[in-house]
Amino acid sequence: MKLMPCPVNGLRAISEFFYWGEVRVSPNPDTCSDDEWANYVFNRNGAPGVKREWWCHTPSNTWFIAERDTSEDRVLRTWLPGAEP
Repeated sequence: MKLMPCPVNGLRAISEFFYWGEVRVSPNPDTCSDDEWANYVFNRNGAPGVKREWWCHTPSNTWFIAERDTSEDRVLRTWLPGAEP
């Protein structure tokens, strides 16, 4: 069974989590160009490597950030938003 560390609940089965996507900074919709906004909405970095991603532990509704190496499918660390390591 694959396990993932929740920063609040500890190691849990991966089936208890929901992936929400890579952590990205959104451009200001009032000042960015249409091309910049379209790039933010439609384009993602799919190259393998270390990524910061949004995850949710669904039984406790705990949202957190996971740093994960997608080339090795390995979680490096997790933390709550605002508590960056």
